Amino acid sequence: MKLYLDRHTYIETDEPIDLSIAITDDQKGPRAWYLEHPQMLPVMDNGFIGSVALGGVVNFRNINFNPHGHGTHTESHGHITEAILPVSKCFTGYFFHAALITLTPELKNGDWIITKESMQMALPKGDYQALVIRTLPNEASKQSACYSNTNPAYLSTDILELLTKQGILHLLIDLPSVDKEQDGGALAFHHAFWNVPDKPHTNKTITELIYVPNDASDGLYLLELQLSNFTNDAAPSRPLLYKKRKEA
Repeated sequence: MKLYLDRHTYIETDEPIDLSIAITDDQKGPRAWYLEHPQMLPVMDNGFIGSVALGGVVNFRNINFNPHGHGTHTESHGHITEAILPVSKCFTGYFFHAALITLTPELKNGDWIITKESMQMALPKGDYQALVIRTLPNEASKQSACYSNTNPAYLSTDILELLTKQGILHLLIDLPSVDKEQDGGALAFHHAFWNVPDKPHTNKTITELIYVPNDASDGLYLLELQLSNFTNDAAPSRPLLYKKRKEA
């Protein structure tokens, strides 16, 4: 179905590009931060069997996972502050004009870093509040990788100048973190993006561990950022991109 954004621009609502990686218990999903795989176990108590396959009448499972280390998730500044701001409180709406860009990290002093210079060349002109970053190489193995102790690529803090100038409120990336895996607890990019501790931005979010299909071209989109209503600094999320089209 066509949904018009203005007189000449529309999206096809039945053609979303799903950027999320599922949280599963089949040991096939991604994980980071030294975690084991999620567990989804049927409740077995006082004769109750929470599994149809095992003879129960319903599937009734307890789920043990960490939103930061298992699958696609969106987080608030409560990730790095004493007071945990529920990420659901960051939103008054869930649709945003967005840009998708593809960047290749550069090797500097033993680290793979996304630089300000590469982002400056990739950012398209236009009015958008969300930025989706796909990094190269973009192998399908990102959807099942174990990132612990691998020192993944991360963002240079001087990128914040570009994001602030563009007015980016929602940053989405296919890495386990915007910061270096082991940085002594500095989390410099997180702090700068949210302006913590001075005056934290309550309307900004970071989404990590997305996966952007290779057939999605760089450019301008409409982003629908769905997330679970967890009372937590982070929640599993499902970002969907819709390609902006022009009426012929």
